[in-house]
Amino acid sequence: MKNFLTLFALLVMIPISVLFANEDWGRTGHRATGEIAEQHLSKKAKREITKLLNGQSLAIVSTYADEIKSDEKYRSYGPWHYVNYPFGGSYATHPKSERGDLIQGIDKCVSVLKDANSSREDKIFHLKLLVHFVGDLHQPLHVGIAEDRGGNRFQVRWFDKGTNLHRVWDEHLIEEYNMTYTELAENSKSISEKQIEFIQSGTVQDWMAESREICEDVYANTKSGEDLRYNYMYRYMDTVRSQLQKGGVRLAGILNEIFD
Repeated sequence: MKNFLTLFALLVMIPISVLFANEDWGRTGHRATGEIAEQHLSKKAKREITKLLNGQSLAIVSTYADEIKSDEKYRSYGPWHYVNYPFGGSYATHPKSERGDLIQGIDKCVSVLKDANSSREDKIFHLKLLVHFVGDLHQPLHVGIAEDRGGNRFQVRWFDKGTNLHRVWDEHLIEEYNMTYTELAENSKSISEKQIEFIQSGTVQDWMAESREICEDVYANTKSGEDLRYNYMYRYMDTVRSQLQKGGVRLAGILNEIFD
């Protein structure tokens, strides 16, 4: 009992950001994408989604897929958070994981939500996953390479503290920018209806290819062991904010198509 209480006390002292250090885009990024999506939902889609989620926002449910990772019964969904294939290769020709991947995960979620025979519980579950996975799709290191587990084994420093490249993109860039998810959403660039249509055009695999281009640029401009600082933020923070906005706009497009 004494050992348990000691462990509990230690856990209480650990910041939540450390306990969930391997999240995708981090809470702030995912919630910003969900908040942006809310702004672009049709009235009908918003009404149907509100019914399914019992009034919860897309921002709040956006982290659900990370929150269930520690539950053994949901472990099979782990590979749906990312997709890997070699630099110089292509998703179309590379062998697919038997456990699924990010593209297959998004397709499955959409399929369940479109199926009139799906139960309410299944629709709720896969809607929450979809919100998260579309966010993951726009985090460039989630369209990475298997050799270093999407940058998780690519060691760098962030303002002289040890970390890895994946975590820089999941968390550090956004955290250092020091905006809440609502501030990030509210301060997204103004875009016209034509720009929205252009962003929403194409397929999920087309959007994946965009993220892959960014991923390759990141690898070309980051050295192993490098101490990343303000110049790195200057190079990539606009890219991060653009990806958050694209993720939200495209998520809304998918949901509008499903529920309208």
